[in-house]
Amino acid sequence: MGEYPQEAQELHRKLKKEAEEAGYFLNPDLDFTMMLMEGLAANVKRYGYPLCPCRLGSGAKEADLDIICPCDYRDADLDDYGCCYCSLYVSKEVAEGKAEASSIPDRRPPERVGSTEPPPAQDAVPGADAVPQGRPRGGTAVPVWRCKVCGYLCARDKPPGVCPICKAGRERFEPFPL
Repeated sequence: MGEYPQEAQELHRKLKKEAEEAGYFLNPDLDFTMMLMEGLAANVKRYGYPLCPCRLGSGAKEADLDIICPCDYRDADLDDYGCCYCSLYVSKEVAEGKAEASSIPDRRPPERVGSTEPPPAQDAVPGADAVPQGRPRGGTAVPVWRCKVCGYLCARDKPPGVCPICKAGRERFEPFPL
């Protein structure tokens, strides 16, 4: 891996280790992945945090929190498309060469792009108090899932593919009543 900048190599080692420990996969295309690492490393120098190199940030950390890598949209993108927006994180099928990463739509709300304002508090979002059909009540607009093995809790549309704590599979999660 000697042909890539040192900062990018170090960041790749760190993110690969973290991904593997949490049950995630980095894109196996090393040249592509290292290009993303160079962008992340440049953004760390520029902004002081690893802003997604594929998105337009504001440079104001509070406003960019949702697109600091790994971004808030990664897990939903992996579930729906097999890769995150920039294709740094990919599904197991893509990592094993059984599927290909492709271009996907950006989940980030258009009004957030380039905004220097922090995202509104959940209770300030119009309609945030409305609970969609089939969703639990109790302060969250998304279901809460509990790992039956270790008790890990997460609030998202679907349980994670792998528990980040004990590495149990998605089938070991159950809805957690609020």
